[in-house]
Amino acid sequence: MASRKEEQQRRRAERLAAEQRESQAAQRRLMAGYIVAGGLALAVVVGLVIVLTSGGGNGGSQDSGDFPEEAHVQVFSGTTDGLSTDDREGTPPPAVANGDLEAAAEEAGCELDLDLPDEGSSHFTDENKKQDYTTNPPTSGDHYGVPTETASGAMADGAYSEPPIASRLVHSLEHGRVEIQYSPDLSNDEQLELKGVFDEEPAGVLLFPNPDMPYDVAVTAWTQMATCDTYAGAATLDMIRAFRDIYRGQGPEPVPLVTG
Repeated sequence: MASRKEEQQRRRAERLAAEQRESQAAQRRLMAGYIVAGGLALAVVVGLVIVLTSGGGNGGSQDSGDFPEEAHVQVFSGTTDGLSTDDREGTPPPAVANGDLEAAAEEAGCELDLDLPDEGSSHFTDENKKQDYTTNPPTSGDHYGVPTETASGAMADGAYSEPPIASRLVHSLEHGRVEIQYSPDLSNDEQLELKGVFDEEPAGVLLFPNPDMPYDVAVTAWTQMATCDTYAGAATLDMIRAFRDIYRGQGPEPVPLVTG
């Protein structure tokens, strides 16, 4: 029969063994928690990467690398909607001779329509809906948007060789974009001069032909517009650059510019 001292030692050994087993089990539970937490964190990071690199609307599977470098397309800011891009190499513009917007517009014979009435910014989900806008080109108003998609259907920054849908363009303006539009009747040399200004600083800018406006050149931002009945070469380019530098990034729902 075991003595009282031996019985105490046996119970102590059993207690230590139980404590050791519990400590090991706690360590395993802690490690499992770390693994689960790490997996969740990785999933969040992967999800963010997908959101930031995917485009909205029909361009959700696109990547900026899918397009020629000369078009400067950044689908982070929206979708190309399947439109062809302008891959021409623009003519480098001359140095700015007049950096004041009002003076440059006057010299180029362009009209400034600044601080226009805000026509609204509600989203509709029918991309085929024909929305009426007060100005031509539009500068604000209700526009196509799908909340579940990255960039909600706005057009991506970039140069296009065909005109995008107006309601997508208005959504881009809401995101703080500046849009350079030109008559397709301009000569190829004149178009390349405009493309050169776009190439100079493409972040947050769209360039495209617009056969439906009554101007040679127009540049728009949210509730801001400059229109030129006649393209006047370097003077018009100065006006566009001054307008861009003032109003780029000034939309009511600005989306960060993608540079580099």
